[in-house]
Amino acid sequence: MKITKQIKIRDVLVGGGAPIAVQSMTNTDTRDAKATLAQIRALADAGCDIVRCAVPDMQAAEALREICANSPLPVVADIHFDYRLALAAIESGVDKIRLNPGNIGGADRVQAVVKAAKERHLPIRIGVNSGSVEKHILEKFGGPTPEAMVESALYHVGLLNDCDFDDICISIKSSSVPNTMQAYLLASEKTDYPLHLGVTEAGTEYMGTIKSAAGIGGLLALGVGDTIRVSLTDDPVKEVYAAKAILKAVGRAEEGINVVSCPTCGRTRINLIDIAKEVEQRCQSIRGKKMKVAVMGCVVNGPGEAREADLGIAGGDGVGLIFRRGEIIKKVPQEQLVDALMDEIAHYEGE
Repeated sequence: MKITKQIKIRDVLVGGGAPIAVQSMTNTDTRDAKATLAQIRALADAGCDIVRCAVPDMQAAEALREICANSPLPVVADIHFDYRLALAAIESGVDKIRLNPGNIGGADRVQAVVKAAKERHLPIRIGVNSGSVEKHILEKFGGPTPEAMVESALYHVGLLNDCDFDDICISIKSSSVPNTMQAYLLASEKTDYPLHLGVTEAGTEYMGTIKSAAGIGGLLALGVGDTIRVSLTDDPVKEVYAAKAILKAVGRAEEGINVVSCPTCGRTRINLIDIAKEVEQRCQSIRGKKMKVAVMGCVVNGPGEAREADLGIAGGDGVGLIFRRGEIIKKVPQEQLVDALMDEIAHYEGE
């Protein structure tokens, strides 16, 4: 795993070997502070670490004052083109700015934003995607290739560096999973700034989650990435659940219960599909534990196949076994199986 430069967003550390931070973005009207705060609280309850809010106009920038004062999460202002909105958002108390300095005008405007950010010790995230690459770079590479996106990101980095600003995070997203992965791998070779991973315009909950798991998960498995956002055309809370699942899948989650289950076969004699879904749903909100739980359909092979699980269940004919690290600890009727497992999870202290 590559150790990058570390930045701080309120009390959340990103990069430098810190745990992978999960981000999302509100889809409420930022000008409606009450609705936006309600969504931020729901995201926090789901396990989100950092939240981003769109700032389309000065009214939204002013609403951030109330939002930032009451948000349980660090707030990032999403700024496009208008440097005055960045200055107003900083004045309202945001914890980070997402802004491409090459898109806000001359050097004096970049310097003004940098000065305000430095006074408040706020980092800036440069966010490049395949649709935002500068014309001269597109002409050089013949399109929004991974190399073009990385060059665009480093161009914006250079503008901030010219203002003696180094508190930077970078994202380089494409709707193409292969292009996204290639761009981040190239950026990881060329810079030590922390990388914010994501696949842009990923799609609906189903396809968006699959694309994000392939792109984000693949990069994390290769040791690249410091913070992640799953982009879904859906409730932002689902983005957080998907991000948490990706972290579990690649072994990068700091806490949470990783539920594994067998695909069922002709030997299965219990309603394993519904049982597995119930276990996963009930484990989703558990905090403060890190463990692996197995849901297996066969008492013959279940405990042995899932020996690495901290706890697990294996089905029989209307009954099931509960096991710990492959050792059977009790036998219970099918209708009591999930409750008995959840009780064991609640009392599990690790080994």
